[in-house]
Amino acid sequence: MKKIVAFTFLLITISINSIAQTFIDKAEIEYEVKTNVKKTMGNNSFAEMLKDQIPTFRTGYYHYTFADNKSIYKWHHWDEKEKMPEWFRKSEEDNSWFFDFNTGNFIMSKNIAGTPFNIQDSIKKIEWKLSNENRMIAGFNCRKAVGVIMDSVYVFAFFSEEIMIPGGPCTVQGLPGMILGLTIPRMYTSWIATKVSVNGINTASIKPVSSKKFYTYTTIKSTLDERSKEWYSSDDPEDNQWKNQFIWGALL
Repeated sequence: MKKIVAFTFLLITISINSIAQTFIDKAEIEYEVKTNVKKTMGNNSFAEMLKDQIPTFRTGYYHYTFADNKSIYKWHHWDEKEKMPEWFRKSEEDNSWFFDFNTGNFIMSKNIAGTPFNIQDSIKKIEWKLSNENRMIAGFNCRKAVGVIMDSVYVFAFFSEEIMIPGGPCTVQGLPGMILGLTIPRMYTSWIATKVSVNGINTASIKPVSSKKFYTYTTIKSTLDERSKEWYSSDDPEDNQWKNQFIWGALL
């Protein structure tokens, strides 16, 4: 009898260890994305005109679906408690980010100031520094990393090596595992994974937009720099803050 009990305990232990060591190569991740909109807009005259029309925070839920080392990240729904004008919501709802980590390319489709743009380029390399800080997110043990994007914008990420894709929200990626938590203080925005689903994954949705014209990352940046010149005064710190927020948000 003791041998049977011992053998049963051994099988259970092996089973638990096997589950614990399972690595996920296909899943759908839901993120809660929260932005302090009024801080991103600053205190310029344009922001003053709109401050009574928009909430302080905008909270949206996005889905990141991946399989075969490819991914698609898209808007899914808004927090119903936050009332936002339609024009303010629509700018996000058609955006998508497709990454193919096999080829090293990405295709991003974005509505920028009411105009659709499609960007195709190689995946950008982010210099990351890993730390020993850990936290649990959506049931996964995650390790902290700090990176810099767009030359000067610091990002703070928590990633899980149990999820086997070097991805993350928007264009933030490049860690040895999936980013489940992300904060960009200068953009007043945070992303936190609320759940990870491994069953019933719609792999057919993992595809890029098609377009007759694509910008590169460099050409879209120069285009936006040129178009936004008439929107701000280079001598006004508030206008410069708004311009930075606009460019960072468009390129993210």
